[in-house]
Amino acid sequence: MILSGNEIKQQLGDNIVIDPFDESRLNPNSYNLSLHNELLVYEEVVLDMRKSNRVARVTIPEEGLVLTPNQLYLGRTIERTETHNLVPMIEGRSSIGRLGLFVHVTAGFGDVGFAGFWTLEMFAVQPVKIYPGVPICQIFFHQITGEITEYASSKYQHNRDIQPSLLYQELGEASDTDGQMELAFSGSRSLRESR
Repeated sequence: MILSGNEIKQQLGDNIVIDPFDESRLNPNSYNLSLHNELLVYEEVVLDMRKSNRVARVTIPEEGLVLTPNQLYLGRTIERTETHNLVPMIEGRSSIGRLGLFVHVTAGFGDVGFAGFWTLEMFAVQPVKIYPGVPICQIFFHQITGEITEYASSKYQHNRDIQPSLLYQELGEASDTDGQMELAFSGSRSLRESR
């Protein structure tokens, strides 16, 4: 079951922390989270799951920033949340979706015990202008049954900033040899295809 807005308010300070909290952003069964004024953009042409990919930091000015299609932007919420005994999830607001802006590519599912800022994987269908502080997504909470083991990952728990992918920590970083092998494979394939 999903918590109602009134129940979210009742559980604040106990199972739910939303900081800062503004009651005007409370919905019938969710709460609107807002967009921080910074984004990260990957600098690599090809993103490697087994490496720490380089990123550039972009500030969203008060007059707005136009997001371009076919570019992934990592943002974060202004609000820090913490959830116990419930499953937190985020979704884009319908008004944002109707502008063709995805606020998470696939990762809207949270874990019991998560504490931190939500990283947003933003992708625009067509050019769209965004602004700092805009209510960008909504958080909602599912009840959970069974014995609970709280999220305790060292990768994303208690984050203080936008979090690019840390998948490479699970997979082990690729060595230079791996990259050379991939280049060699790509080169030999190109040679074969050109014959």
